[in-house]
Amino acid sequence: MQAKQTIWLFDLDNTLHNASAAVFPSIANNMTRYMTQVLAEANHPSDPETVNQLRISYLKRYGATLKGMVIHHGVNEKDFLREAHKFDHLPDLLRRERGLSKILALLPGKKILFTNAPQSYSQQAIRHFQIHRHFAAHISIENMRVHGKSHPKPSKPYLRRLLAQHGWHPSQCILVEDSVANIIAAKQLGIRTVMVTGHGQHVQQKSISASADITVKSVFDLPRRLRQLHIS
Repeated sequence: MQAKQTIWLFDLDNTLHNASAAVFPSIANNMTRYMTQVLAEANHPSDPETVNQLRISYLKRYGATLKGMVIHHGVNEKDFLREAHKFDHLPDLLRRERGLSKILALLPGKKILFTNAPQSYSQQAIRHFQIHRHFAAHISIENMRVHGKSHPKPSKPYLRRLLAQHGWHPSQCILVEDSVANIIAAKQLGIRTVMVTGHGQHVQQKSISASADITVKSVFDLPRRLRQLHIS
């Protein structure tokens, strides 16, 4: 029997590039500004400390601040994503690593970009890094829906739907991520996992990174670790 093709599910931010250097601070500032406006208009507390705590708590609870703002404050998804990813000149914020395209080319199988970032931003980013040709598909946060509702990573219902939709067996898939919550959700469904720890990882995440099948500092380490993922 012919072995099934390996499916790589690649996260974007802090996995394929260092988003903590400039992109994440910019997004955090944009989110804070937009959330402050939304809360103030609804006569909710909107001081900087309250807004920052809400932004972080929604991210931890739902996997994306967006989902918390939709559920608890009724914001429009498109408005939120547009405002959070408003950059004067995105290329100035992106940190490109030479040789990334060659590394992706060395990994056998189909590669899917699988990110909680919006389509417009993630598409610009992979084109800037000149790696867009390696991805057979691009799954952004707008696409992650179950029964019409937003289900960003680490949603297991969406992962199940994705597997069923494409006829992929969990064991043929490999999720490459920097988020422990996303790694754990995938592992629970039988998906192989790679934890990337080199970009802006929190100490508590590093301490439990053993939850992944393998841990690497950078995706540049992947080609030499293929045997540990049972890829010949």
